[in-house]
Amino acid sequence: MKMRACAVAGMFYPGDRPHLEQLLAKFFRTSTAEGDACGIVSPHAGYIYSGQIAADAFSTISSDFAGTFIVIGPSHRGYLTSLSEIPWETPFGPVEPDIGFIKTLDIEIDEASHRDEHSLEVQMPFIRFRFPHAKVVPVMMGHQDPRSAEALAGKIVNATKRTGRDVRIVASSDFSHYVTEQRAMDGDLYAIEALKTLDIPEFYRRMEEKGISACGYGPIAAMVMACGTMGAKAAKLIRYATSGDVTGDRREVVGYAAIAVM
Repeated sequence: MKMRACAVAGMFYPGDRPHLEQLLAKFFRTSTAEGDACGIVSPHAGYIYSGQIAADAFSTISSDFAGTFIVIGPSHRGYLTSLSEIPWETPFGPVEPDIGFIKTLDIEIDEASHRDEHSLEVQMPFIRFRFPHAKVVPVMMGHQDPRSAEALAGKIVNATKRTGRDVRIVASSDFSHYVTEQRAMDGDLYAIEALKTLDIPEFYRRMEEKGISACGYGPIAAMVMACGTMGAKAAKLIRYATSGDVTGDRREVVGYAAIAVM
């Protein structure tokens, strides 16, 4: 069977199952987050930097969830928006696609453009470990402007209605890149504040005002809009951190946030 092979195992996260299992178990054991989120923002850096924040995000979804995860990640190589419809390999075994939902979503399939994209892959071990019976819909997002985010959100909502699936949406994104920690915190938390009331126009405005280099702002916007249409009322910041918390270097950091939309 054709499968999307791991591209960053052994780099972004451990490639061997025992080591990865031990690490993720520690992350989830440490997390105190809870809830029943419709959607989350989860970072996609190396687990040593952002794994705990990702676990905090996924912890706001009940571990017995066995529905469909729509995982939206930005294209770091300039590809257009596309889907993958094959299983995704992880050290725990494959994550299976929800073919019925994928065929209803009305987005082009392009396996080649997904081959090396880490923004989606980094989320898959968390899903396979915590939600072993869940399926996925991997969406790589190209254009991230407000109109594109709105269009993607509409397609997700329509496909959810047509299929009757129980879905959760994962927006894969880091926040500020390679700025001082103070600048990262000031800008990132300012933009995240707008998400608390699901105000996406204000989120885009604040992102532009502060020049925030979040790589997945489009996936965040699409997730928030889709969840809002499906009944979510607010977003909550679960945890914010930077790479400086690990490296000790506060002069040039990357910002990470776990956010739950409920």
